[in-house]
Amino acid sequence: MTVLFWDIDGTLLTTAKAGVFAWEDAVREVVGGEFELAKMRIAGMTDYQIAVKTFEMLGVEVNDDTLRRFVNRYGELLPTSLPRKQGRVMPNVREILEHLQQRPDVQSFLLTGNTRAGATAKLTHYNLMHFFPDGAFAEDTGDRASIARRAVELARQYGPVADDRLFVIGDTPHDVACATAINARTIAVATGGYAIEELKACDPWRVFSELPEPDAFMNLIDAGGRVA
Repeated sequence: MTVLFWDIDGTLLTTAKAGVFAWEDAVREVVGGEFELAKMRIAGMTDYQIAVKTFEMLGVEVNDDTLRRFVNRYGELLPTSLPRKQGRVMPNVREILEHLQQRPDVQSFLLTGNTRAGATAKLTHYNLMHFFPDGAFAEDTGDRASIARRAVELARQYGPVADDRLFVIGDTPHDVACATAINARTIAVATGGYAIEELKACDPWRVFSELPEPDAFMNLIDAGGRVA
């Protein structure tokens, strides 16, 4: 089985920063302060990592209980925040996912720094959730590599996974790094917060300004397993 692990923000879709409303409202409710998320370059960071950095910048004590209450509250607020901006699905994403549904030998999973609640809110809002049976999400302050390892374990529950048929599709150096951690090939796309030159510097397997059209994408992953 060929396995594709998909990042969300900047890869599958952009919320046009609608999540900022939920994040900043959660800050007010949980820790009682004002915070501008735009102060941070957050592309590729997990929700928990962003939360830790938020607390540090606010001078708030970082502890597990407060972190979880904060991240959970953000997830609860997100569904009503998403309609406040005009986001979109990235080019060729929906078409590729529709083509993949016709390939029983290929399985897609999420591999994201979002929590499960955050991922569900975003993919439901943009009508992409039905393409993914499951995924690996941010559950604590662990890095993307730890999420990637859980993603591989999850994929193996669905069937045999060929070691040379793993791909990570993402838009940041963090995606390239987590692919390396599981010996997967990265298909990097400059549709998020990083330019194509920045992604090339991380040495992904392939890099594009945006995802190719469906036929070209299918040829890419089919050829990938034959590349040494």
